[in-house]
Amino acid sequence: MARAQDKDPDEAAPRVKLVADNRRAFFDYAIDERFEAGLALTGSEIKSVREGRVDLRDGYAKIDRGEAWLRNVRIARWPQASAWEPDDPMRVRKLLLHREQIGQLAGAVSQRGYTLVPLRMYIKGGRAKVELGLARGKRRYEKRQVIKEREAAREMEAAVRRRVKG
Repeated sequence: MARAQDKDPDEAAPRVKLVADNRRAFFDYAIDERFEAGLALTGSEIKSVREGRVDLRDGYAKIDRGEAWLRNVRIARWPQASAWEPDDPMRVRKLLLHREQIGQLAGAVSQRGYTLVPLRMYIKGGRAKVELGLARGKRRYEKRQVIKEREAAREMEAAVRRRVKG
């Protein structure tokens, strides 16, 4: 019988498999805080999630009557699903959070300019999880600044590469 101290420390941590990433959220929003939430899914939906058939681009979370809901997230229909499974890939899905976390998020979202956006979806320990970001929308000039900085960094890297080769 193996004792706890004989086990590899890396084995104890559950494996995480990234399913979907919302890179657009990092461009459109300034992320202040991050939260991990579970998802209440049907059997065919979890199969689609495991295959990576998820689109987080237009998604957001909303707190309604003390419960958190994930909206506008597309989980494609599983082709082998039965006829009785829900057909709507855009249906509203319940987020599984502690009551204290929901209260904290509700207070933060009630402030002007804040929203909850899904940043990534992953499988952790066999369960579907979504990372939510407490986000503040960026202004147009802030987005332009990000683009300028990215282009300047690319030009510097290209110049360094040319310098090293030449």
